[in-house]
Amino acid sequence: MQKLKLKIMGSKVHDVGYRVFLVNKALSLGVNNFNTFNTYLDNIQAVIAIIESTDEAIEEFKSYVTDFKPKEAIVENISFEEYKNSVPPIERVMQSFQMEQWGKRIPILLKIADTLDNNTSILKENTSILKENTSILKENTSILKENTSILKENTSILKENTSILKENTSILNDFKNETNENLSRLTNIMTKHDVDAQERIANLTVEISSIKERLSRLESAIG
Repeated sequence: MQKLKLKIMGSKVHDVGYRVFLVNKALSLGVNNFNTFNTYLDNIQAVIAIIESTDEAIEEFKSYVTDFKPKEAIVENISFEEYKNSVPPIERVMQSFQMEQWGKRIPILLKIADTLDNNTSILKENTSILKENTSILKENTSILKENTSILKENTSILKENTSILKENTSILNDFKNETNENLSRLTNIMTKHDVDAQERIANLTVEISSIKERLSRLESAIG
């Protein structure tokens, strides 16, 4: 059994899943004592790992860490050194991961809760607006029905007035025809009377001429 301390340094070794990457490899090798954490060394991101296991497991772990890394990681230096202090059980670092994840999730959950509260408030406001709009819609529907009823009534009155107008137009046409007929009769009568008067005047003229002729003869006989 031996103990080993691992330092991984680079511009991007935090928040890329490096610790989980190392824990999973340790678990696959059957390591019981293991710890890992993030830190800064000379203002550079670093991941520290401490492992206690068989010589074979540690050599394989060193080889794996040297050859592989998380996809998003940017590593500049990897170093190994002997470690003399005690190494905690690997379960402890896994529990630490869980606590850390919960610590990250709590603000998110609180933010989600605030968002839900805001959405609930907005939903209540929208529900109130919907109720108000529904009330306005009902009122407008009632007005529409009333206007429709008035329109029907006015349509009925219009039809009735149209019928009366047609009837009056018929009466007017009949009166017009009757008037034209009476005017024609009157014209005929007047024309006939004018002809009779002209005949009487002509007869009188003849009679007057005859009288004048007889008077002239009489004057001649007397003279």
